[in-house]
Amino acid sequence: MTNSFGAVLYANNVARVASFYEAVADLHVAEADTSWVRLRSPSADFELVVHGIPAHIAASIHIATPPDIREDTPIKLVLPARSLTLARDAADRLGGAVFPDARAWSQAGFLHCDGYDPEGNVFQLRVLTR
Repeated sequence: MTNSFGAVLYANNVARVASFYEAVADLHVAEADTSWVRLRSPSADFELVVHGIPAHIAASIHIATPPDIREDTPIKLVLPARSLTLARDAADRLGGAVFPDARAWSQAGFLHCDGYDPEGNVFQLRVLTR
C-alpha cells in the first residue's frame, strides 16, 4: 500500500454523491458499506470517502433541485479530471454541474474550473495541460 491523501465529504444521499464523483473525477469504488463509499483515484494516491450524514441531522436538510450552491464554506475539494468536457457532461447527467469554459482559468500547467455536486457542494477540477 502506498502513502495516499484524501478527504471525507458528508452527504445526505451517499450513493448519488459517490456516483457523481466516480464519474466526474475519474474515481472508482474501492470499498463501500451502507453508510459510506470509499472512492480511489486510478493511481491510488487519492481517496474520497463519501460518508452519510446521521439520519437525525439529514432529516432536517433539504436539497433543492437544482441544489443551492454552497459557496460560503471555507473548504473546496480540488480533484483531477481527464477532460472538462467529459466531466461537464457527466456532472450534468448526474445532478450537478461544471461551470462553462468561460469561467475556467489556466495556472501552473493546469486548466481549472469549479462546479458543484448534486447536494450543492462546490469543488474544483483541474486538467493537466503540460
